[in-house]
Amino acid sequence: MSFTHSVTADPEVDQEATALIDALVRTSFVTTAIISKIAADHDLSLTQLRVLAILEDRRVKMTDLADYLGLDKSTISGLIDRAQKRGLVERAPNPLDGRGVDVFLTKTGADLAQVGRVVIASALSPMTGVLHRAESERLTTLLERMLDGR
Repeated sequence: MSFTHSVTADPEVDQEATALIDALVRTSFVTTAIISKIAADHDLSLTQLRVLAILEDRRVKMTDLADYLGLDKSTISGLIDRAQKRGLVERAPNPLDGRGVDVFLTKTGADLAQVGRVVIASALSPMTGVLHRAESERLTTLLERMLDGR
């Protein structure tokens, strides 16, 4: 099944672009399904799991987190409220912005984020494990370049 339509007038370029887009879409579907199941197994939504991953190594302003996730202020507040009630995150005033509020992981949240990272790596290993080291490094570089271009 193809999820793309004609991208260019050049059939050869069009075929290459279609194949790439189709592979990316199929890969994202499989990856999202795996990650969504892992989130559900830990009583988290996919967005809550994303929050844990984002906060795993940093403390960020609520507004920056909302922007990164593409959520509005009320949605991010509710999301963080629920995570805080579970003991996964805490809030504190931002030291550089008197009106800003930072959010960061608690020990429980950091432990769950680490478990999530390990379980996700294990679950994705059947796909990533078929690549040789050089292929894996090249794919990582290409994906990062694609993300930088968005």
